[in-house]
Amino acid sequence: MTADFSERGSFIVLDGVDGCGKTTQAERLVRRLRAEGVSEVLHLREPGGTALGEALRGILLSRDHNPSSAVETLLFAASRRQMLDELVGPALERGAWVVCERFHPSTFAYQAWAGDLDPASVMALLEGWAGTPRPELICVLDLPVESAARRRGDPTDRIEDKGLIYQQRVAEGYRSFAERYHEAVLIDGSEPADLVEADIWIEVARRAR
Repeated sequence: MTADFSERGSFIVLDGVDGCGKTTQAERLVRRLRAEGVSEVLHLREPGGTALGEALRGILLSRDHNPSSAVETLLFAASRRQMLDELVGPALERGAWVVCERFHPSTFAYQAWAGDLDPASVMALLEGWAGTPRPELICVLDLPVESAARRRGDPTDRIEDKGLIYQQRVAEGYRSFAERYHEAVLIDGSEPADLVEADIWIEVARRAR
């Protein structure tokens, strides 16, 4: 059965370690959805998207600050709640599609798993304060962190400064998230970009039927 992408909106998340190709694949997915007849597609990044979110992004990534993992979690949750209220919820009500770079998996992987917070407590906070609207699909782009580091080049922010061992723990966190939550699927991010795009599209089309 062929999916009709113009009938209803959907909330799709692309996530993964820094340098995994989220932005490239989000841009490709947006183009593909428009080619399939979707009249409105929002491409968002998190933290960010709103004026408040972008301000919090600056604080979170700045080398001028060194917040704890717990403080980071609270700031990410605040940014996410604002994005859901201001952009995602209204877009879905209009029947638009939303493609977002990063969401709960990032906080699970970076702040809980690699940041030594209790994953269950972090997810309880996120689900309680930024749990709706909920993504229908989360594609986690999985690839060796060494490959991701080569792709992104020199560190550009405080979190990228934390090094390879930290990023390896982050990657483990993403895999754990994908095992725990049914809406998440691991995508082999080490493949050529065209193949990654095709794998993502299979998952999107499956959920649109």
